[in-house]
Amino acid sequence: MTAPEIAEALQFALDASEAVRGTTSPNPPVGAVILDTDGAVAGVGATAPPGGPHAEVRALEAAGERARGGTAVVTLEPCNHTGRTGPCAQALIEAGIATVYYSVADPNPVAGGGADTLRAAGITVHPGLGAETVARGPLRAWLHRQHTGRPHVTWKYAASMDGRSAAADGTSKWISGPESRARVHDQRSRLDAIIVGTGTVLTDDPWLTARLPDGELAPHQPLRVVIGMREIPTSARVLDDAAPTLVLRTHDIGEVLDALGDRPDVLLEGGPRLAGAFLAAGCVDRIQAYLAPVVLGAGEAAVEDAGVGTISDALRFRRERVETVGSDILLTLVPDRDNRHSSRTGTTESDPVADRELRSGTCSPA
Repeated sequence: MTAPEIAEALQFALDASEAVRGTTSPNPPVGAVILDTDGAVAGVGATAPPGGPHAEVRALEAAGERARGGTAVVTLEPCNHTGRTGPCAQALIEAGIATVYYSVADPNPVAGGGADTLRAAGITVHPGLGAETVARGPLRAWLHRQHTGRPHVTWKYAASMDGRSAAADGTSKWISGPESRARVHDQRSRLDAIIVGTGTVLTDDPWLTARLPDGELAPHQPLRVVIGMREIPTSARVLDDAAPTLVLRTHDIGEVLDALGDRPDVLLEGGPRLAGAFLAAGCVDRIQAYLAPVVLGAGEAAVEDAGVGTISDALRFRRERVETVGSDILLTLVPDRDNRHSSRTGTTESDPVADRELRSGTCSPA
C-alpha cells in the first residue's frame, strides 16, 4: 500500500467522521476506510447513532469480500469490548483484514486494547497516522471528555475590530457577515449543546437552532441550554419545539457542565458576563472569534469580568488558526497553559460582585 493511498484513505475517514459529528454521543464520531488488496477504496463508514454499528463495521459491510487481505484506516483505535455492539477489533479479524492504520489510541480503559488484540491475531498495526489532525478534528471534544471528565467548551463570539459585541444603543445585528453566520449554523448542526444565559434570551430572543442555507432546520439540532435564575417567558423562541431545550436554575458552572452528561461538544454563545464567568473559571477550551472589519467606538464589550485584575493575571491564549470568512477574520485560539501566571490554577473563588451572571466553577486544565 502506498503512502498516497493511505493519506487519501485517512482524509476519507476524517470526512466521514466529521459528517456524523454531533449524532453519535456518547460514542466518538469515528471514521473508517477499507482498502482492498489493490489499494482501492472498498468501503467507507462512520459511527452510527447510539445502538448502531461502529465505523469499522459499517466500512466492512460496504467492502464485503473485498476486505479480505486488505487494509483498514481508522481515526480511533478499534474498540476491544462488547457493549451494545461487538468489538470492532474482532470484526476486523473475522473480515480477514491484513493491516490496520489508526490515528489515536483509545483512552477509555474499558474499550482500549484493540491494537494488541489485532497484533495477537497476526494483523500488522500502524498507530499514530495523522494523530494531531484527528485529535484537533472531529474527535477533539470526545477525547477532551475522556481526559478531563467534562465537556469541551468553545466560546464563540462576533465583535468589531475594537472588541465591541454591540453598538452604544444595544444593536448588534449584524456585526459579522453572511458567510460567518452561515458557518456558525453549519457548526451548530454538528454540536451536542449550545449554552446561553437568561439575559441573552430576554434581550435577543434567539432560536439557537441550526439552519441550512435555504433556511430550513438542519437534520441534527443541538440541545439548547439556558442558565440563570430569571424567568423566561413561555413564548421565548428557545422554548419552541424545533430543538430540545434544558433550562437550568443555577449560577454554578460546574453544575451546568455536569448536567450535560454525555454531550461532550459544547458551544458557549451567551453574553459578555457569561463568557467572563466561564473564562474566570478556566472552563473555556477554545475561542472562535469572528472579527468584523467595522469600528463601533462604544458599546458593549465582548467579555466582562473574567477575573483579571492585573496584567500578570491575564488569560493567555495561543493561535491555532487564522482564516478569512467572507469579509471577516476568524481567530481560533486555545489556552496557553505554559505562559499563564503561576497564580492561575483554573479555579477561582466566589465572585463578590452582586450582579454577576454566574458564579465561577472549577475546570480541569485541558
